Amino acid sequence: MFEIGAVTLLLFVLLLAGSVWIGLSLFATGYILLAIFKPNIPLDIFAGGVIWGALIPSPLLSLPLFVLMSEILVAAGLGRSLFSGLAPWVGRLPGGLLHVNVVGSTLFAAVSGSSAATTAIVGKVSLPELDARGYDRQLAVGSLAGSGTLGFLIPPSIIMIIYGVVAEVSILELFIAGVIPGLALAGLYMGYIALHQTVTGTQPKIDPPTRADRMRGLVQIGPMAALIVGIMGALYLGLASISELAALGVLGAILVAIVTGRFSAAAMLRAGRRAVRTTAMIGLIIIGASLLNSAFGFLGIPKAVASGIAGFELAPFALILVLLLFYVLLGMFLDGTSLIVMTLPVTLPLVTAAGYDPVWFGIFIVVAVEISQITPPIGFNLFVIQSQTGESIGRIAWAALPFFGILFGFALLLALFPALALWLPGTL
Repeated sequence: MFEIGAVTLLLFVLLLAGSVWIGLSLFATGYILLAIFKPNIPLDIFAGGVIWGALIPSPLLSLPLFVLMSEILVAAGLGRSLFSGLAPWVGRLPGGLLHVNVVGSTLFAAVSGSSAATTAIVGKVSLPELDARGYDRQLAVGSLAGSGTLGFLIPPSIIMIIYGVVAEVSILELFIAGVIPGLALAGLYMGYIALHQTVTGTQPKIDPPTRADRMRGLVQIGPMAALIVGIMGALYLGLASISELAALGVLGAILVAIVTGRFSAAAMLRAGRRAVRTTAMIGLIIIGASLLNSAFGFLGIPKAVASGIAGFELAPFALILVLLLFYVLLGMFLDGTSLIVMTLPVTLPLVTAAGYDPVWFGIFIVVAVEISQITPPIGFNLFVIQSQTGESIGRIAWAALPFFGILFGFALLLALFPALALWLPGTL
């Protein structure tokens, strides 16, 4: 088994070092492993069956639609409306306009499903505005990096769709389970910002907003708020399947773009092209990871790893802590999609055997993926912010460190209090 693990690691590292796309690297690693250790398998027929099986689950139909919805909203340039609309409402809180990063990310997460898109759309407007008003640069960057991760936790979530398909868990239940943890995590972020600014006394003074300012703010965020209410209402009331919900979201995003005067054929074309590229990338990763997982299954790796971990006879909480450290380490080198699809055949049986609910584990693993978004060297949120600020990844990662700590602690809090994720789905 050690020999197989060494060959797997060597192949994967060599392929990635050769700048081979991660999806193709996963596929090639699985294919070569089978060719070496199971040469009696008809690989062409087997690989074709794996590809077909990986792409036919009907819930995957919602994936490109949610991606398209996110890209339409990005193309519509809603960041300016978010900042202008929220500023009169949060500016007088301890922490001031820094809370726009958190509240704006929370709102955009509820209609995007993407962490990178959430970070990009909020940061494009908030960082220049916060700099111009004299806010702490490090806290502004760090809070944006941390808040952007909410794009994966607050439904609709692309990562939850992938987890639901692989784990064969209801995606609607996952979406509902993510609501309270998402809001709780946003509250923790806001609490840290308020405490930091209160202790350091670095919050700039601003003119108090008038009632007219706040009313204008409501008008500016009204279209997005209506879209959120529509999606969450249909979700919680069970009025639409996951695919119908995604189609509703695309229609709502187009209507928001029209109402805000930002609809154009060119913008929609750009959104469509980006959605195709993103969906194709995710699909390639799913295919590659599926073949690699099938190879692992034939070689008995999941069973051997599970038996080895079970041999330690860890308490349930200790097991979760070990898995969290494992995901943090892997997240330094893999994106969230690869992280879930590659590891779930091993980790999910361990967790369910320890008495944890698969829906709960879905929320837990999403938080683990969120941690990977702000963990160097390949944290995607860090790269998004770098493209906007020009600062080094090291400086951005240092600024995000307090929010890394909040995320890590929140993952453990979920393990101690599973009802945070399971109470709301249980009310249906």
